[in-house]
Amino acid sequence: MAASHPESDVLILTLNDCPGRTIRRVIGPVYGTSVRSRNFAGNWFGGLRAIFGGRQKGYTKMISRSRSDALVQLAQAAKAVGANAVLAMRFDSGEFDSGPGQAMNEVTAYGTAVVLD
Repeated sequence: MAASHPESDVLILTLNDCPGRTIRRVIGPVYGTSVRSRNFAGNWFGGLRAIFGGRQKGYTKMISRSRSDALVQLAQAAKAVGANAVLAMRFDSGEFDSGPGQAMNEVTAYGTAVVLD
């Protein structure tokens, strides 16, 4: 997977290298994290849908937005340390409760910040 974020001009790859380009400098690990939750009504209707089964469109949309936000944060973190690319990008995610009926979804994008020629 390759993604370039126009607001940051940082190339993000899931590969460990960038074919056709030389790694000039390895800077180190960088992270971008997004935490989101659905509102009470969304959680309630999602719980009701879970009883009967089926696709959870609201949760799917929330997680997709969380991934996108985490990538933007990752690109900004890489640019802040002088990188123009992130290699070996991966996602990690989890869920935790912040109170009754309030589930929070956390997505972290991480990789190695590098400077490519």
